[in-house]
Amino acid sequence: MSTKPTTTDLEWTELDQRAVDTVRVLAMDAVQKVGNGHPGTAMSLAPAAYLLFQKLMRHDPSDARWAGRDRFVLSPGHTSLTLYIQLYLSGYGLELEDLKAFRTWDSRTPGHPEYGHTTGVETTTGPLGQGIANAVGMAMAARYERGLFDPDAAPGTSPFDHTIWTIVSDGDLEEGVSAEASSLAGHQKLGNIVALYDDNHISIEGDTATALSEDVLKRYEAYGWHVQRIEQAPSGDFDVRALYAALRAAQEETERPSIIAARTIIAWPAPNAQNTEASHGSALGEEEVAATKRVLGFDPEKHFEVADEVLEHARKVVDRGREARRAWEDGLAEWREANPDRAAEFDRISAGKLPEGWEKALPSFPAGKDMATRKASGAVLKELGGVIPELWGGSADLAGSNNTTIDASSSFLPADNPLPEADPYGRTVHFGIREHAMGSTMNGIALHGNTRIYGGTFLVFSDYMRPAVRLAALMRLPVTYVWTHDSIGLGEDGPTHQPVEHLAALRAIPGLNVVRPADANETAIAWREIMRRHGDRPAPHGIALTRQNVPTYEPNEDAARGGYVMFEAADSEGRECEPQVVLIATGSEVQLAVAARESLQAEGVPARVVSMPCLEWFEEQDQAWRERVLPPSVRARVAVEAGVGLTWHRYVGDAGRIVSLEHFGASADYKVLYREFGLTGEAVAAAARESIAAAAR
Repeated sequence: MSTKPTTTDLEWTELDQRAVDTVRVLAMDAVQKVGNGHPGTAMSLAPAAYLLFQKLMRHDPSDARWAGRDRFVLSPGHTSLTLYIQLYLSGYGLELEDLKAFRTWDSRTPGHPEYGHTTGVETTTGPLGQGIANAVGMAMAARYERGLFDPDAAPGTSPFDHTIWTIVSDGDLEEGVSAEASSLAGHQKLGNIVALYDDNHISIEGDTATALSEDVLKRYEAYGWHVQRIEQAPSGDFDVRALYAALRAAQEETERPSIIAARTIIAWPAPNAQNTEASHGSALGEEEVAATKRVLGFDPEKHFEVADEVLEHARKVVDRGREARRAWEDGLAEWREANPDRAAEFDRISAGKLPEGWEKALPSFPAGKDMATRKASGAVLKELGGVIPELWGGSADLAGSNNTTIDASSSFLPADNPLPEADPYGRTVHFGIREHAMGSTMNGIALHGNTRIYGGTFLVFSDYMRPAVRLAALMRLPVTYVWTHDSIGLGEDGPTHQPVEHLAALRAIPGLNVVRPADANETAIAWREIMRRHGDRPAPHGIALTRQNVPTYEPNEDAARGGYVMFEAADSEGRECEPQVVLIATGSEVQLAVAARESLQAEGVPARVVSMPCLEWFEEQDQAWRERVLPPSVRARVAVEAGVGLTWHRYVGDAGRIVSLEHFGASADYKVLYREFGLTGEAVAAAARESIAAAAR
């Protein structure tokens, strides 16, 4: 571990120091004005954030989405002022009025940074630990992007080389997701990520000694990270030159991810509030704010004071950013000339377009042949992978079960990994048994841009990744979860592995599209629709797939509408007619609805089968389509799904019935489980008769 960074050529003037002190004043005033927030960390981190935005990061405030920019992730999102004030000083569009509106309705400065809401915010970091995991994903995406477009360039010479900078807190490093993601980053030797650890020893409950005693840097050293520690200056503030030297040394370390621990004093230099838990999440109070302003040489009677010369000095970064972008564009032009085919791919992928004729690669499956939808999904992925190079992904150590491997001979691993298939730009990601980190790094990959990522595990283990799934939905990120073993149909592994409540719980997440195809052909159509939506209607998708074989039906393009008539009702002579009852099903239970229809038709009861692979897609359709599929005049309805029935009450109505599973599963062959738990065609037919009787009353 390095403890003595080398000297540097850092130019640090009185105006730079005044700008840092201005940041501290703005942080205090913003929280004081609204009456709530987190001033302490924004105050102590002011020099570090200023160094990054003014002296180290390659960014252009006039073009916040420039592809060649460095990324900055503020993992402790509660200290959002750390980011907002730098965006203001750097000229990203925030102004003083935005800081005055901190944490108020319709402001551009909400309590935690929100991606897509405030220009310059790279990710939504609310729950602790998510940010550093997002940063790891961004670093992975940067490496894969380089492999797509410039794999042979020497390190540091490619237009696609850039740094992922992140600030992390004690809270981030206590959350388990950060351990998962950091372990993955070390294993992958992601030398393009630099983390600054704000080691302030304060949490909401007081000194971190209440809950944390490990040597964090030794832990990260064990993960395979390059580690450094810097101490405070005699004043108690950051030693700016030591910090700059450490950050530069970390950036120059390209074989390992880097972390720098900096011992800080929260709320420095507030005379009474510094080093207290109160300063973490509360306004300092008028007297303490005034006293701190005196310490810093500001007028205690003035609020949100920013000297013209300070703002002018800080906003010179706009000119430097433009120059950096122009230099990058010159390098990109040279690359384009030398690589015309890759340049065309870069333009296509950057525009969010798919290759011409890509749909032709989608397989079609013969009706009448049983196949597990997980197997069909694997076949689709292999074919799509052959024509869509930006599509990549893997599994949380379940690739053989999830069928998520596009290319078994190409694993996304450092070149010096002993496995023969190791390739730093490989297609297949081995996330390890780290579902939460998989979800969070997938978010970072999607945020980085220029690739399409998927990740697989068993549906029941979506519980482990749910926080990341929720944030993906909040940010409307086009990530795809391949969730297999989607019901008690997985059989003998028993109730610990059999999802029961999961489909309903995941459908409850706003903005998440849950797709449960009935058969192999619906699976192919579902993948096609997910790929199409990536650019124009971005959202996370979870595709729930069977372990067991299910019947394959004729393909129906209407599956892409989320719900459609798979089999129409028929009269005694086999002619289509108005249904007396509508049978709604998803996934492996569609076959039960089909069997029930046959029984009911034999009794002279016209029954329609509706396959509903994606409720969210169905709800997007116009009213005419929805009523065509589920006629309001037909009150007799049955929904069948091998999970809790919470989803289906709004579709079946007061006369309807639901054939569901309102308890945990058991260990046995799946056919036995379906029979014993009443998930049969006979049970669906019986429920239909009850519903018809109820509708007639």
